Amino acid sequence: MRFKTQQKNSQPVDVNLVPMMDVLMTILTFFILVSMTLTGQQNALEVILPSTQAGTTEVKAPDPMIVVLNTQGQIAVQTDTSQTNSVTETELAQQMQSYLTQNPQGVVLLKADRKVSYEQLAKLLGTMQQVGGERVSLAIESN
Repeated sequence: MRFKTQQKNSQPVDVNLVPMMDVLMTILTFFILVSMTLTGQQNALEVILPSTQAGTTEVKAPDPMIVVLNTQGQIAVQTDTSQTNSVTETELAQQMQSYLTQNPQGVVLLKADRKVSYEQLAKLLGTMQQVGGERVSLAIESN
């Protein structure tokens, strides 16, 4: 079957691939050279990292004031010797104010029994936060 537009003596089209291969090889060479020069620059910046022993001036945070609330609703303050002294809410507020003025970086921890009602806990925590603000925390047990 012959098409009318095709001549009898026409030859098939010949595509020369050599110039296209030259262009591809030039681009490939360019990218290889660029990647080799970029990998050599990774060690260009010399940085001396700080060590853990440099400047070992350690600022010791003061011991926290620990307030204990038991299931009967009794409030106690633990002293440095791990003794607990029972106090009322007003006495607690006075002790917290004196502790926080003596220790500006100090914190107050509330350790409540697991079986304390939420109402008792929220009331005491609210009272403590009125005195100590953000430096009052509720202690939790880690597993």
